[in-house]
Amino acid sequence: MYIDPKVKKSMETYARASEIIPGKTQLASRRASSYASGVSPVYAKSSSGARFIDIDGNTFLDWKNAYGAIILGHSNPVVNQAVKTQIDQGSLFTINSDLEVALAELLIENIPSAEMVRYTKGGGEACALAARIARGTTGRDKILFSGYHGWHDWYQAANYLADPITGGYPVTGVEPIGVPKSLKGTAIPFAHEDISMVKNLLNQHKNEIAAIFVEPMMSQEPDKEYLVQLKKLAREHGCILIFDEVSCGWRIAVGGAQEYIGVTPDMTVLAKGISNGYAMGAVVGSVAAMEPANHMFISSSYWSDNIGLIASITTINELINRNSKEKFKQIGESLIKTINNAIDEVGIAAKVEGVYTYPTLQFMIDDQELSQNINTLFIQEMAKRGIFTPTSLNATLDHTEKDIEITGIAAAESFRVIMKALEGDLDKYLLADTKKEPFRRIVN
Repeated sequence: MYIDPKVKKSMETYARASEIIPGKTQLASRRASSYASGVSPVYAKSSSGARFIDIDGNTFLDWKNAYGAIILGHSNPVVNQAVKTQIDQGSLFTINSDLEVALAELLIENIPSAEMVRYTKGGGEACALAARIARGTTGRDKILFSGYHGWHDWYQAANYLADPITGGYPVTGVEPIGVPKSLKGTAIPFAHEDISMVKNLLNQHKNEIAAIFVEPMMSQEPDKEYLVQLKKLAREHGCILIFDEVSCGWRIAVGGAQEYIGVTPDMTVLAKGISNGYAMGAVVGSVAAMEPANHMFISSSYWSDNIGLIASITTINELINRNSKEKFKQIGESLIKTINNAIDEVGIAAKVEGVYTYPTLQFMIDDQELSQNINTLFIQEMAKRGIFTPTSLNATLDHTEKDIEITGIAAAESFRVIMKALEGDLDKYLLADTKKEPFRRIVN
């Protein structure tokens, strides 16, 4: 395996991790194989604004930003100061903090679906909580879903069924090892924006479906009519419509994708951008959907720790005060235009498309294996130039026009290397191991 001397310490640390940490990392997407292994850094020691410094001392312009969790910019001074002040006052009390109520009121003020609120420490946990509440509220066990909703048993049980598109696992690359087989058939996948499939499943499992659980938006502009139809079907069949906005929330609007699209679900799952890098998640929803949780045992010591609460309150207020909705639109559209200009300049068969909060680079290559190699080569060449990015990009409010310009220049240089590799000498240019997806979502 090739190892660039610039990331030698990162790769040595990763080798140590592989012996003592099952799975090597805590988040599957942070594995070295998710980028350009041997060239991309794996471990960081500090971060600020739009950049981080890896443990080898290299500085990278960051377009992944903790998988969407960093929204204002790394180590935002306003949020950090609020957290530091709170630490001196107490990070966790024996009794409750009134910050719980303050954040709940702020969420209710800004999220269309929010009338009641419960907290967690992360997105996957929040999805599991939403599933529990939906089942408890409806008295039903089965959940229809499209998209990725975490690692918990309720969701991974879907991998005892077949992906309606490919016939393989719904969450490709993830076997349901350790998930009770008795849960088979309780989480049922459907293809993204396939309303006919949803209708058929609702009729097939009549009066058994607790919730329809979806990511309302990811990389592509959503189909509003599809979401309107989902809401109508949920009403007709007495089930709860849940939007998982862990990844899509906050950047498109403070009120989330539901505000942007104009469709309000019964419940919403929130995390990541809610707190700019501090552990926090929430489930919000209507009184009708959420109030029955009063009678369910849902409890954890750290769900209301003061750090996540104050970080979320401060982050949300910063987003509002800095006109984040318009700012992200400006940054995203400029980024798309700049990289597409680099594509045109080099003449490579590629395009950047998708919603401006999550632009995605696509090379026009039909061969799947070659496509993966070229994606890895792009990640590799960008890393060589100090840009940490996969083929999809998450901006923060700290990204500047200069950062976008630097990214465009590096992209053009990387595209020229790819053009040479496509002439028939890929092995000469591709030094890293081919990028491997940790899993595939049933969503665009």
